[in-house]
Amino acid sequence: MIRIKTFVFNPFQVNTYLIYDQAGNCVIFDGCCYSKQEFELFFDFIIDNSLKPLALLNTHGHVDHLTGTRRICEKYSIGFHIHKDDKFLLDGAVEYGKFFGFNIEDPPEPASWLVDGETFIAGEMEISVFHSPGHSPGSLVFYVKQAGILITGDVLFAGSIGRTDLPGGNYGQLINSIRSRILVLPSETIVYPGHGRETTIGNEKAFNPFLNRSS
Repeated sequence: MIRIKTFVFNPFQVNTYLIYDQAGNCVIFDGCCYSKQEFELFFDFIIDNSLKPLALLNTHGHVDHLTGTRRICEKYSIGFHIHKDDKFLLDGAVEYGKFFGFNIEDPPEPASWLVDGETFIAGEMEISVFHSPGHSPGSLVFYVKQAGILITGDVLFAGSIGRTDLPGGNYGQLINSIRSRILVLPSETIVYPGHGRETTIGNEKAFNPFLNRSS
């Protein structure tokens, strides 16, 4: 059985997810701890549930999704994985952080550049990687078919979509990514976005106003 735990971290209220199997192997998605209390809460959960972090996967490289990256990777000696098209965001993370009021460390050098169509295996978990640009050039969504869950970062939200007015954003690309990579999955798939509450693909097909426009 695969389980998921949601944390909401930093002033931008970013969702950090832990997915873990029965053996305690876990993968972290968007490690966004920022304050001392947030790091303690996160680390305590891992200790209390006897989890073994194996990797940190990022949906994209915007600074609010990077605030805890270096410290988490160093604490657990795990690799950081992201799409290469967001390298420019990693390179500018410290300066971008200052602009948005964050004081963060440089993200670590990625252990690998994730590519579209690959399967990232960790313990019992098989995580399908889909390149879904539009919010950022390197945006990724992660599908765990065996658990019926999809982590969408800032590509798709409950009742909304990601913003496209940041560097590298593209509205047409974003809509195409959602339609071709996300809406084709089973309607009962639970969507875990980068901000806000979870939803399902069926709900978004039926009710998301951005996906039901005639043009």
